[in-house]
Amino acid sequence: MDAETAQQTSRPSDGDVPGALARIAGAVVHDGGACRCDPGEIRVLADREDGTVVRHGGLVAKAHAPGVADGPHTARLALAAHPDLGGILLPPVPGPRRERVAGRPVTVWPYGPPVDPADPDAAPWEEAARLLALLHRTPPPPGPAGPLPAMRAPEKAALAVGRMLRTAGHHPAAATVLAAWHTVTATDPTTGPTTGPARESAPGTGATRAYLCHGDFHLGQLVRDFRGAWRLIDVDDAGLGDPAWDLARPAAWFAAGLLPAEVWTRFLGAYEAAGGPACGADPWARLDLPARALTVQTAALALAKSTAEGRELDEVEGVMIDTCARIARTRTAPSSAASP
Repeated sequence: MDAETAQQTSRPSDGDVPGALARIAGAVVHDGGACRCDPGEIRVLADREDGTVVRHGGLVAKAHAPGVADGPHTARLALAAHPDLGGILLPPVPGPRRERVAGRPVTVWPYGPPVDPADPDAAPWEEAARLLALLHRTPPPPGPAGPLPAMRAPEKAALAVGRMLRTAGHHPAAATVLAAWHTVTATDPTTGPTTGPARESAPGTGATRAYLCHGDFHLGQLVRDFRGAWRLIDVDDAGLGDPAWDLARPAAWFAAGLLPAEVWTRFLGAYEAAGGPACGADPWARLDLPARALTVQTAALALAKSTAEGRELDEVEGVMIDTCARIARTRTAPSSAASP
């Protein structure tokens, strides 16, 4: 996509979501003027089922997931814009946005440089932990958009298992992933859990109240703002719930052997030093169940995607399947808790 394409003013077709987003972001960046952006500054950053993101100069436009409910979506955007979260979440560009692309709501945000995946030693694990702790410690603010919904991390784990069963249920490893899922919840995985992770306080985690949660934390959810400070992005899954779920993906990676112990120790130590409420004297008493759920989610999506693409599992995906096998062997009930 080049600058000339992005400056086209014809009404975008539903099939050209990235082109439409580039034009929306460009209109905000240039305020009707000519585009002089470098072609490298106009490009698709992400194009997935749950969202498409296109950069145009110093802004990005995002088309959110099809079918997103207006009420929770509006409440989450209000949270990102709330001054209480100003040093934690990247706020959207002010102003109401009425555009829809292919029926999907659109938002505009400042562009920020992301974590460099080619330089894992420079990954800001401590800063990420501090931001999560600050988020979890912030009282849920009242807002004109209404009450915040529940954060979606538990729901997304169940949806991943359901997707695997629909699209890759015949895969030889599907039974292994399903057995690991049964240690998280005994409910029917095709319909989603009604106990365990779907509850605001999951059994075995020890949570006693609902906190502000990101709902889908990983290093890809960090960018630098215009001052160069790290900020959390993507509030599509944010809401109220058990903060242990925000630590679950790094915990799962550590338990699987994909995250070095030294990095995990730094991350967890920085979170605790910042007063994060997700851990107690024994962090794994709270983290074990969400970490198992995120392991299953990752493995289930790996099976679904590799099957759709007609390829073998890659090395990391294979590690997550192996970890599911270990979970199935050693965990027998949702309330079981143990360190990796």
